[in-house]
Amino acid sequence: METRRITVLSAGLGVPSSSRLLADQLSAAAERQLKAGGYEVAVDVVELRDLAVDIANNFVTGYAAPRLAEVIAGVEGSDGIIAVTPVFSASYSGLFKSFIDVLDPKSLEGKAVLLGATGGTDRHQMVLDYALRPLFSYLRTRTAATGVFAGPQDWGTAEEGGASLADRIHRAAGEFTRLLEGPQPGRKPAPLESLPFEQLLAGISGSR
Repeated sequence: METRRITVLSAGLGVPSSSRLLADQLSAAAERQLKAGGYEVAVDVVELRDLAVDIANNFVTGYAAPRLAEVIAGVEGSDGIIAVTPVFSASYSGLFKSFIDVLDPKSLEGKAVLLGATGGTDRHQMVLDYALRPLFSYLRTRTAATGVFAGPQDWGTAEEGGASLADRIHRAAGEFTRLLEGPQPGRKPAPLESLPFEQLLAGISGSR
């Protein structure tokens, strides 16, 4: 059974965070649909606020601390990314953009991406198409057509909009799942194995 690796990036700053809540719901929906399609799923959730100092230091020193380097490697090795950010000044957060900036721009090429955003008013929902989507288009990702924005009214009862959010999550997760089916152009090739010199020499001798 094939495995699909998904990295979830949450740029929420609060605890609890509405961005993390949306990210969890998106990843859970995608995992259910992938498993229904016969795939194993490995999900790694990254809270970017925990990496804020390491990200800032990386800009100054050019060196990624061990935890940041581990996360970067995880992103590069994933098949798909679920990226959720709160909205600040009609755009993604500075923390979210700073993390994207420490990545190799080519490392996301071809990866499946599902976008999400949270904000205090529905007026911010256009950030999906006017800020996030152009960013990931520049990075040459394969982005699900439906992005999910969640405002305060979406966290209430079903009558207050909860069902509508669930519908949007289900639709977006389905599009994301379809991007993860079949061969994955964004998958990073496994590193070549380095054999001991004695084993290489034995192989050469045996081939004569």
